[in-house]
This record gives sequence, C-alpha cells and structure tokens, in this order.
Amino acid sequence: MTRKYGRVDTNQRRIVLALRQVGASVATLSDAGAGVPDLLVGYRGLTLLMEVKDGSKPPSQRKLTKDQEQWHGRWRGGPCLVVISAEDALMQAQTAWRKRC
Repeated sequence: MTRKYGRVDTNQRRIVLALRQVGASVATLSDAGAGVPDLLVGYRGLTLLMEVKDGSKPPSQRKLTKDQEQWHGRWRGGPCLVVISAEDALMQAQTAWRKRC
C-alpha cells in the first residue's frame, strides 16, 4: 500500500529556504513516495537530489528507509545526497559543485 503523501521532516522548510537564498532552484518531491528523494536542487548548473533527514534525531532514526535504499541503489544520475540541516545541504551542494569543476 502506498502513501498518498510523503512525510516531511521538520527541517525541510529551512533547508529549502537556505538553498534558495544562495540562488539554487528547488522542487519538492516529498509526495512522490516509493523512495524518491525529497528535493530536486539546481545549484550552479548542477542537478542534485537531496534526501532530508532530521539532524535533531538520533542516527538510528535518520537511516534511509528500505524504499529509499533501493531507490538510491538504482539511481544512475547525478548525486543523491542525504542532508540533515540547512548548513549541511549548503556544504554538500558546494562540495558537489567543486568536484564537478
């Protein structure tokens, strides 16, 4: 049975706002379900996927679900990052961009 709407971590809004403040375009994919990452991010000509986890929770509660693990394992496109905060999302986006250059 699939959910109609995906769960959204409490920090996702802050992450989206921080990414947009640095000029990134962000589309929310949280409702896609089936393990699809939460965010589609365009950053300095690079397309990134981001799975948002709540950094205030213990690591055991930040693990990817089985659907997410399977989706990540099948993905053959650009980076699919797991982020836990706005600062983490910005740092990982910048790191991915630097590696590309």
